[in-house]
Amino acid sequence: MSKRIIAKICEFVISVFAASLLFGGCAFVSSNGEAKRAVSSYDEPTVKGQIRSADITESSGLAASKCQKNVLWTHNDSGDGAFLYAIDDSGESLGTWKVPNVENIDWEDIATFKDGGGKCYLYIGEIGDNKTKRPDHAVYRVIEPDVGPATSTSSRKEPLTTTDAESLQFSYPDFIQDAETLMVHPLSGDIYVVTKRVSGPAGVYRLKADFGNSAIQKAERVGELSVPAIPNGFLTGGDISPDGRRMIICDYTQAYEYVMPAGEKYFEKIWKQDAEAIDLGKRKGGESVCYGLDGSSIFATSEGRESPVIQVKRRSAK
Repeated sequence: MSKRIIAKICEFVISVFAASLLFGGCAFVSSNGEAKRAVSSYDEPTVKGQIRSADITESSGLAASKCQKNVLWTHNDSGDGAFLYAIDDSGESLGTWKVPNVENIDWEDIATFKDGGGKCYLYIGEIGDNKTKRPDHAVYRVIEPDVGPATSTSSRKEPLTTTDAESLQFSYPDFIQDAETLMVHPLSGDIYVVTKRVSGPAGVYRLKADFGNSAIQKAERVGELSVPAIPNGFLTGGDISPDGRRMIICDYTQAYEYVMPAGEKYFEKIWKQDAEAIDLGKRKGGESVCYGLDGSSIFATSEGRESPVIQVKRRSAK
């Protein structure tokens, strides 16, 4: 049995134990990690379909296009090449693209961003480090490819090609860390990396979108997150809502949504808010979560072939 398989088994056992600590139904999670019963802001999770591409074996990141309706972007974890996959919300393949000038050492998450001129980008988080031995990490950015009937037949064997990736190199200001969560604020363009920890709360780090600069950027620590699970900082994916006022974070079992206070304009206040625990349904190993294009739904996928594409609809806006 490989070390990777053993690690995954251990992670699964941890996730099951974490889930057993939560209340049945939904819960609100205070900033100190305590949970209390509450009425959910979301409906029950539903399975929209299954990922059909045989090339997607470990959907490690997920992001909804901000320029194209019903387009979700994903990628595999380490061990795959530098490939990006587009699917719809029922899991049907919309195409495969290779990023030509980078490699996938340990891609862990993906995010989307639409700039002031209307151009859409894909941000790729080269942020994984299970052995915590890599002093520097990277975020790659490519122009989002157009998806259509002609792209759906592409595959790993015969991929399409993205634009060359712009690169942003960074290091942490305190110590070497593993991370699986990459988010981009839709208004400021700031990049957020949330670490994955077994010994305490996850750290939250901010990066400026200074792509093309050869200097290694020092990430700024701006907060921490602690969810009601053991470990409490073992976070595997996340996204910021299109209006920039909500954030969704997941671990292997479920998700946690943080909402900005009414009238608050400073995004960094979100790390100190109480979080609502969101049921994502059954996942083999949940590493990816995102908001839909309009922010009214949450989507999630799982590890393994033919992963379910799960949708959780929001009941009403806050």
